[in-house]
Amino acid sequence: MLANNMVIQLLLILSLSLIFLYFWIKLRNASSILTNWPILGMIPCLLMNCHRVHDLATEVLKERHRTFEFKGPVLANLDLLVTCDLANINYILSKNFSNYPKGPEFHKIFEIIGDGMLNVDGHLWEFQRKTNISLFSRPDFSKMVLDIMRNKVKKGLIPVLDDVLTQGMEVDLQEIFQRLNFDTICSLLLDHDPESLSLGLPSIPCEKAFAATEEALFYRHIFPECTWKLQRWIGLGKERSLNNAWKAFDEFIYGCISMKRKKLLSKNTAAREDKLDLLTTYMETYKGLTANSEKFLRDSLLALLIAGRDSTSTTLTWFFWLLSKNPSVESKIHEEIERKLIPGELESWTSFNKTGELRKLVYLHAALSETLRLFPPIAFLHMAPVHADILPSGHQVDKDSKILLSIYASGRMESVWGKDCLEFKPERWITEEGGIQQVSSYKFPVFNAGSRYCLGHLIKPADSMILQMKHGLKVRLDKKTSA
Repeated sequence: MLANNMVIQLLLILSLSLIFLYFWIKLRNASSILTNWPILGMIPCLLMNCHRVHDLATEVLKERHRTFEFKGPVLANLDLLVTCDLANINYILSKNFSNYPKGPEFHKIFEIIGDGMLNVDGHLWEFQRKTNISLFSRPDFSKMVLDIMRNKVKKGLIPVLDDVLTQGMEVDLQEIFQRLNFDTICSLLLDHDPESLSLGLPSIPCEKAFAATEEALFYRHIFPECTWKLQRWIGLGKERSLNNAWKAFDEFIYGCISMKRKKLLSKNTAAREDKLDLLTTYMETYKGLTANSEKFLRDSLLALLIAGRDSTSTTLTWFFWLLSKNPSVESKIHEEIERKLIPGELESWTSFNKTGELRKLVYLHAALSETLRLFPPIAFLHMAPVHADILPSGHQVDKDSKILLSIYASGRMESVWGKDCLEFKPERWITEEGGIQQVSSYKFPVFNAGSRYCLGHLIKPADSMILQMKHGLKVRLDKKTSA
């Protein structure tokens, strides 16, 4: 009996191996990048290219004229319409915006954000957006952002980098930027500096929770809902990590809210400082808005924390990686800084004391825009039509179908950006007069477009997958001396 069971198991393993080998050979010899297999759909190719999914989407979109239908396994509810067509992007994000909310599927995938602005539609989204616009447009907001960042650079970034340089250690710049932005956004939104960017790079559960969250949400996009829900119920894999991250977020955010309440109670109303205090404003504004205003406040803050930490740190990481590959661009940035901001002898970084001074750096602005084009922090946007519709490309979409707008691919289309679209070329962003080339938000949708356009580019929306470097950006530091 035991021998028979072993034979059956060996036959099963052999059969599965032969099936996999068959698919692998067929995929290698397929004339099309994506093959739609019976029952399995296009999942085999997706799984084999999971490590380069955005490049795969770009290749397929080039082959299929910027829009294609992805077919998932039978009964898996993974069928998608993927597009980077500018007319479709304009139509979905602006012309027929009301028909393309986030949708229930998006809300389920990103349930950890709850009713935060990045995860809702309708009046809750509109109310949060108006609240944030009123705060971010205040004259003292930009000054507060600059003061917090200057303080963090002085007391956090520079001491850490000096320590790394002294010890001759290798450092992950991506992690440094993540910690820098985590401390900054927490100071801005929660009036609390967790000091994750300090000597020794201490382990802080909430800061570590972001990476686990992003990885789990990415897998939720790839695997059927029943799969990740089963993992969540059992408490295994990515879902277990997501659950732990959820607890870390709750403990941290609710703790900051509690500290703020105690601080406010210790002062009388007249004695409170007359300065911009975002957390207090949110607490007062959102009180009584929903049945559970404390939970709503937590959701709103978490959405902004995710946006502020990840999108900026991701852009900075790719920016420095591109500079390392393009030393001529780095030289031009140094030359512009010395020529436009620091006449004569090189001064301290503290000379950057006004946001207006940074606007003089046109080439730096162009290099950052080029970084965002090639490596947008928001790789794709997820939409679901309320009613059946026909897109400008001629593709028909049914009610509640899933649509992905590939922001990554849109920046790599030769038909949009020219034959040099894969080159890092800041000059494409500079006009003949020496200013910044203005580009339509539908051609360059890295800050979203239409009604969901990013609020002032200060806190960028991360309402989808963050395009991080898989293995970070490991570097060794050396002091730069002026000529």
